[in-house]
Amino acid sequence: MATLTVNGKQHNIDAAPSTPLLYVLRNDLKLNGAKYGCGLGQCGSCTVLVDKEPVYACVTPISVLEGRTITTLEGLGTPENPGPVQRAFIAEQAAQCGYCIPGMIVRTQALIEHKPKATEQEIRDYMAPNLCRCGTQVRILRAIRRALKETRTAEVVR
Repeated sequence: MATLTVNGKQHNIDAAPSTPLLYVLRNDLKLNGAKYGCGLGQCGSCTVLVDKEPVYACVTPISVLEGRTITTLEGLGTPENPGPVQRAFIAEQAAQCGYCIPGMIVRTQALIEHKPKATEQEIRDYMAPNLCRCGTQVRILRAIRRALKETRTAEVVR
């Protein structure tokens, strides 16, 4: 039995310690934002935040997650009230097939938290682990720049 804190809520999970987080999120918690892509931690479609750091849920066993904070796409906003990064991706129409987008949004959230004034090269370097195969990189980069700008603007207003 493992106790995981996902999107601010504690869940008791009855699964083997070696079970990948992705399986628990999708099968046990019914959080389907993180996608199964490669299963090898090479594409980023399963990206979630663990203690505000992006990790691949497909290769992260639940045994290393007790006492840590897990945030999924669903923890960043809702369809009725999308978060700032989600709004930026919507505004820039960054999704084509949409498969990589949850991981891209989650990694963008981490970028905002760690490097809110990221340069263009820093954005590209930070986002490099997440792959888009259908060619929306230009719109994704626009969405990231928009999210960074709007977050900085919101900070100034406060």
